[in-house]
Amino acid sequence: MFETIKKEGVIARAIKNNLIQLDTIFLRDFADNSRKNVDNHPIGGGDGMVLRADIAEKAILSVANENSFIVNLTPSGKVFNSKIAKKLSQKKHLILLCGRYAGFDQRLIEKYAHINLSIGDFVLSGGELPSLCLIDSISRFVPGVLGNQESALNDSFEDGLLEAPQYTHPEDFHGQEIPKVLFSGDHKKISAFKRKEQLILTAQNRPDLILSMWENLSRQEKSIIEKIWKSG
Repeated sequence: MFETIKKEGVIARAIKNNLIQLDTIFLRDFADNSRKNVDNHPIGGGDGMVLRADIAEKAILSVANENSFIVNLTPSGKVFNSKIAKKLSQKKHLILLCGRYAGFDQRLIEKYAHINLSIGDFVLSGGELPSLCLIDSISRFVPGVLGNQESALNDSFEDGLLEAPQYTHPEDFHGQEIPKVLFSGDHKKISAFKRKEQLILTAQNRPDLILSMWENLSRQEKSIIEKIWKSG
């Protein structure tokens, strides 16, 4: 599941340029039985199988060092966001625990995980896909990974708002024209236009983000948002 990003796109280039390193560990390599089982039935009953703490510990210790920061991917974790991605990009060594079945034995999580993260309120078959999302998002903040580091700074969520809509040629697409202000060359007007578009888009789609930064908005910005919410 990890081979694709190691061969294509931004992450592949970052690996090739020695900006990041990405390795995977197979839990079964640390199994202590002939069948290479790494899980067992949950004590006390319940569905699914639980990944054994003793086997997972061997895997962790095989790569952990004094700089390791261990992330457990789980639906019950704190929801991952851009701020967390930026903080994690400053860590020297990340270990991402990708659970399967009913997840890891809680004792392993309590002993080794520094943070529990989720990518949203839904359940997947395992932690591999969430970890791929983390790898891509975190790597964008590593200096040199993006051709233009300002790309990351202008992305959605960097200022607490969603990114403003983007346009390119043709100027007319089925009767829809690019906003004239974007052709004006007046950077102050363009900046103000994009800020307003950010406010509108965020108010419509992510009111929770607006509320979290309400006190930092100007009176004019609050007025714009209140009109949007009143209009439904």
